[in-house]
This record gives sequence, structure tokens and C-alpha cells, in this order.
Amino acid sequence: MRAAGPSAAFVLAGTALFVLVAGANLATPLYAVYRERFGFSSVVLTLVFATYQLVLCPSLLVFGQLSDRLGRRPVIAGGLALAMVGLALFALARGTGWLFAARSVQGLAVGAASGAATAALVELAPAGAAARAALLSTLAQAGGSAVGPLVGGMLAEWAPAPRTTAFVAGLVVTGVVLAGVLALPGMPGPAGGAWRMQRPSVPREIRARFARLALTAAAAWAVAGLYLSVVPSYVGSLLDTSNLALEGAIAALMLLASCAAQVVFRRGGAPERDQSLGLALVVLSLGALVAAFPTRSLALLLLAAVVGGVGHGMAFLGAQTDVNAIAPPDRRGEVTAAFFVCVYLGVAVSAIGVGLVATLASLYTAVVVFACVTGAACVAAIGWHVAVVRRGGVPLRRAR
Repeated sequence: MRAAGPSAAFVLAGTALFVLVAGANLATPLYAVYRERFGFSSVVLTLVFATYQLVLCPSLLVFGQLSDRLGRRPVIAGGLALAMVGLALFALARGTGWLFAARSVQGLAVGAASGAATAALVELAPAGAAARAALLSTLAQAGGSAVGPLVGGMLAEWAPAPRTTAFVAGLVVTGVVLAGVLALPGMPGPAGGAWRMQRPSVPREIRARFARLALTAAAAWAVAGLYLSVVPSYVGSLLDTSNLALEGAIAALMLLASCAAQVVFRRGGAPERDQSLGLALVVLSLGALVAAFPTRSLALLLLAAVVGGVGHGMAFLGAQTDVNAIAPPDRRGEVTAAFFVCVYLGVAVSAIGVGLVATLASLYTAVVVFACVTGAACVAAIGWHVAVVRRGGVPLRRAR
């Protein structure tokens, strides 16, 4: 039996996930500012960015089942409280160590609470509307990743105390959502039982399909990670501007286009086709991003963000939906954990690689190398999808 207020609790769970992800991306337009102020290299910049993913992965495994034992409310509330600590560390940052600490705390917060919030969405969804919960979860992640840079850039450019105001605003909003989680009845309670670490594991019979879907999602999110880490600096160099609002808006545009694509293609009936088309659009966007620099073209830059965002939305939503469909019900948690570990590690490794190349050569060279490597991964995944279709495909058990 569900507790009172399931509709309000459903919305609140999605809002909590959105706020967590948005807060984790508020600093996106400020990384170049921190680099100049604290005097670190491009590789340190990307290490600061990647610290979030590197902490989030083990956090997902450690806390994956915690909300099953304690209930969704305390775990979501704990994640929001930790997120507030991360925002406070950014607001008070006086050196590079503060940035690493802030990103570590944010990774811990999102890793601890995102699984609980996602599970709460599924449990609180109206009868027969499981697809709505999946869509809200992916939109909260992509939408939060978009709104964070957008708001962070605007406040950093036009508000007083540019390196503080965005994080203070994030603290206030996160605190309000935390108060709502603590006050509102309706969050699912504990299931009981013994806690154990959520092991990332994939049953042998679905490993080939899982690998194809994980490659698709990791390649798509690696490009999104590029926009959230070094693209603001790339925009500044390309356009010879220090406008933080513009730099944040370019990063946000990519993720907003992803959200729109997910809404439009949420009922797609040909998963391999949609994922292949999405990856092809990602490859095109990488070409436009590379071409934008020598031509100093804002139009190409905007085109790259929109096309890449649409491709990201199509590829990621299709891959996540198919992973949910092929995972055995009694091992869905393990398979989902493995899927997101692949995605986040892909983002972290690619971001660190870009930082290394940028430090040894130039930022433009790093973007070119990234485009070649990630583009090749996209082409390989497209070929894999096409091969599956030509062999007749593998029926997927669609979650309803």
C-alpha cells in the first residue's frame, strides 16, 4: 500500500534528482576562471571535472542497495545534504584542493542519492506509467546537466560575487528540496533485509547486447562530458570572449537539445535504428565542432551543440531503455550499476585524456584527437547495431 501523496512524492523525487545533477554542473563555466586564478594546467582542470565521475562510480556500488534497506527518504535526504556541503566548498574555494574536495563530495552525493531517487520514481509512478518514470529520470539527468551551466554562467557573468553567487543560490534551492523530502509523506519505506555492496555484474546470456549498449551510451555521454568540461574554454578561445553566460549557454544548449530529442523519440519502435542515427549525428557534431575553430564560426559551434545534443538524446535514451529491457528482473540492479559504471568511466577517461593532450599540445589539438577517437567509437557502435539488424536482431523484452 502506498503512503499518502504519491503524485507529490513522484514529482519531488524527480525534482531531487534534477537539483542534484544541476548543482553538480553549476561550476562548468567557471573552470577556466579557476584555472587562471589558481594557476593550474588543462590536465588539472579535467582532473577536477573527472573527480566527480571517479567518486560517483564506487559510490553507486557502495550505496546501491542502501535505500532498499533504509527507505528512499533518508538516502535521498542524505544525498541532498551532502550536495549542500559540495556547493558550500565551491562557494568558499580558495585553492585547487577546495575544487577537488567539492567535486568529490558532489560525486558521493549523486552516487548515493541518484539510485534511490530513480527507484522512487519507478515505485511512485501511476499504474501503467513505468515509461513515464524512465523518461523523467533521463530528463532530470540531462536537464540538470543543462540548467547547471546555464544558470551558473548567467550568475557568474552578471551577478555580484561571480565565484560565489551561483553556489549560494544552489544551496538555497537544494535546502528547499531537502525540506520537502523530509516533510512530505509518500516516499517508499524500507524493504528490510541485509545490506550488501551492489556488484556490477552482467549475466552471460546478455553480455554481447550489454556491451553494444554500454559502448553506445558511453560514447554519447563522453561528448556531453566534453561540453561540460573543456568546451566553455574552447568557446572562449574560438570567439575571443570571456563572457561566462555565453560559454555556459553553449554547454547547456547541447543538453537541452538532448532533452527535446528524448521527448520526441521516447516511443521509438526501432531501437537499433534510433541509436545508430543518434550516433551518426554525434559524429557529424564532432566534425562541426572541430571545423568551428579554424573558421571562427559561431554558427558551426551552435550547429555542433544542437546536432550533438539530438544525437546524444536518441542514443542514450535508446541504450538505457534497452538495458532495462534485457536485464533479468532479479538482477536489474546489478546490470544497471554495471551500465552506469561504463558510462561514467567513459566520461572520466575521455576528459582526462583531453586534458593531457591540451597540456602537451593545445586545446584545439585535444578536441581534434577527442573527435577522432570518440568518432571512431561511434562508428564502431553503428556498425555493431547494423550487423545486429542484418542478422535479424534480438527481440527485446520491453518494460511497461
